[in-house]
Amino acid sequence: MRAAVVSSHVERLLDDEVWTRFRRLLDDPPGGFRIAALVRPPDPEYGEDEPLWLERARSLDVPFGLHTHWTSPSHARPTGGDPAARVRSELAWLEAHDLAPRFFAGGGWYMDEGVRAAVAEAGLVDLTATTFPLSYGGGRVVDGPEHRLLPATHTIGMLARAVRLPEYVHVYFHDTDLLERTRALALAVGLRHLALRRPVRDLEEVSRASSP
Repeated sequence: MRAAVVSSHVERLLDDEVWTRFRRLLDDPPGGFRIAALVRPPDPEYGEDEPLWLERARSLDVPFGLHTHWTSPSHARPTGGDPAARVRSELAWLEAHDLAPRFFAGGGWYMDEGVRAAVAEAGLVDLTATTFPLSYGGGRVVDGPEHRLLPATHTIGMLARAVRLPEYVHVYFHDTDLLERTRALALAVGLRHLALRRPVRDLEEVSRASSP
């Protein structure tokens, strides 16, 4: 599969400055990429503004996915409870509010058998894997796309340093990266160069093409 796609782990949909920069990027994406938004639902325990979150999430006319944070808005990986139950609960909440994610990315790249089953039951394409080891360990490392699994292949920094590229390239970043001028610039330049080297696709297209 020769293609390039881009996704964002959307951590702070309710932060006005982050949202403004993210929205601007979606409206005028470098290289013409249709950037997937993998969102973390509002957490009522932390008083997050549900109506504003829904307004912004519903305006996202891009490939849409769930990005579960199990512990808190600022702590992605689970520290207790039933991770799979949290995923099912968030999927039910999104469905009740007429939002239909097609993709899933576990916060902190966390995945276990229960979460994998919940994702499969919901018919979601799993993005919770990389083709490179994480600096802090953990996570699932694979060679490339598999059935209903589309791993990330490059961070912003990896894309900026890349001389050779695999046939399939999946760049991921966090919406908060856009607050840092250097990282935002590196992302923009990297995506423009990537568009010259690989066919520009989006996750919807690639997921359809990879289905048997």
